[in-house]
Amino acid sequence: MTSQPAFNYSGYLKIQELLSLQQPLSDGPEHDELLFIVIHQIYELWFKELIHELAAAQKALVAGDTSLALALLGRIRTILKTCVGQIDILETMTPLQFDAFRERLGEASGFQSAQFREVEAILGRRDARIAAPLLPDDRERVEKWMNSPSLWDSVLVYVNGEGFAIPEAILNRDVSQPYEANAAVQDALVALHRSDAAAALVCERLVDIDEGLQEWRYRHVKMVERTIGRKQGTGGSSGADYLRSTLFHPVFPDLWAIRSEF
Repeated sequence: MTSQPAFNYSGYLKIQELLSLQQPLSDGPEHDELLFIVIHQIYELWFKELIHELAAAQKALVAGDTSLALALLGRIRTILKTCVGQIDILETMTPLQFDAFRERLGEASGFQSAQFREVEAILGRRDARIAAPLLPDDRERVEKWMNSPSLWDSVLVYVNGEGFAIPEAILNRDVSQPYEANAAVQDALVALHRSDAAAALVCERLVDIDEGLQEWRYRHVKMVERTIGRKQGTGGSSGADYLRSTLFHPVFPDLWAIRSEF
């Protein structure tokens, strides 16, 4: 029998490699550039985990496993809250402190985060423009998710499996196209909330996630506004104006539409 190598804490977590990845480019370097790099690298790690958890949640929903779905969706909600909380740390950096190294970013922009685009695609965004600026391998991953069932598609399979009929035309729709709110789906969701408490909790977890994503977008806009004002964003985006255009677009519109039915 081949014995497994003995890892210590540093070896298992690849600490030396991890700590070598923060490489400021400014002269000095500027004190706050390290903070900027660390925060954004942590975001990318959380996006990686979100993709992992969202994929698992989809499998649990399709399998009708309510307990596992609740656990996974609760974890996703908590990760989103953590992502929002990190903005508080970024906002300790003043506009002058950011401007001291901003030019070193060149064309680099959070707009180019392939993993965040993957998260958006899993949650149902269908917009080829978001993949266009990405590198070919990254673009392929995002496009793959945009041509696969979204989390909401998996929810619809779950709701139907719980005995609340979803129209076949919805279950068999072209998943590469944006989902549009549907009155028949809303009727099924109202019935589910009235008679299946556990499944209703699954829906409430989804509302938590939707609200968390909208909170992330709002806090991101305000952070950009207080840091660069109305300047153009790096990477050619319109900065805060672009981010503001993404606000208040729910991921799961049917779940918000039924709020007035109770």
